[in-house]
Amino acid sequence: MIVFPAIDLKNGQVVRLAEGDMNRATIYAGNPAKQAAAFAAQGAEFLHVVDLDGAFAGKPENASAVEAIIDAFDGHIQLGGGIRNRETVERWFTLGVSRLVIGTAALKDPEFVKDMAHEFEGGIVVAVDAWDGFVATEGWAEVSDMPVVDLARRFEDAGVASILFTDVGRDGMLKGCNIDATVDLARQINMPVIASGGVKGIDDIHMLSNFADEGIEGVITGRAIFEGRLDLATAIAMAERN
Repeated sequence: MIVFPAIDLKNGQVVRLAEGDMNRATIYAGNPAKQAAAFAAQGAEFLHVVDLDGAFAGKPENASAVEAIIDAFDGHIQLGGGIRNRETVERWFTLGVSRLVIGTAALKDPEFVKDMAHEFEGGIVVAVDAWDGFVATEGWAEVSDMPVVDLARRFEDAGVASILFTDVGRDGMLKGCNIDATVDLARQINMPVIASGGVKGIDDIHMLSNFADEGIEGVITGRAIFEGRLDLATAIAMAERN
């Protein structure tokens, strides 16, 4: 199982939101590239980056910060936020991003996502963000009437690399990952699932890694690392061992 340390970008700074609320952002670092290098020094080979401003604007807003991260991090970068057209997809892959996470467009323009998944094999991750089991879009500012599993099933056999499932109500709250909902989703679809939202410590990593053979590909964690509740090197070692 992969542990993805997270760098969420708002106004060029590394932040974490509480329950997806842009007005409840805690700043953890002013230099995203330096933070990426620090994660690499702790053994991270995979990194999850989100352009939060881009998610709301519908286009990249922290491009310079992302480019600096690409230069500073030698591993695999998974990037989301404001990716809603071919031009943006092609640009980020050309610059060296390994995988792109698409959320809002997955609900509103699924054919575009399928086209990108077929064209860039293994490079597209679909973000399925949930409020009480229903899909949230537009940077989590809106909640649709579509159940999470229904959206995920749209992309079975479409060439999508993974489904990124986030329980928005737990994100950035250190409440613990919603393991039951994450594993339940993985059991209902034929694609790997990445868990996100609420990781509070090593127990979450241990529990999720026990379900790796049921489709849990990885877990994203941010605030727990920044606040010293989770040692990244220990988490990576446990996930690899399990």
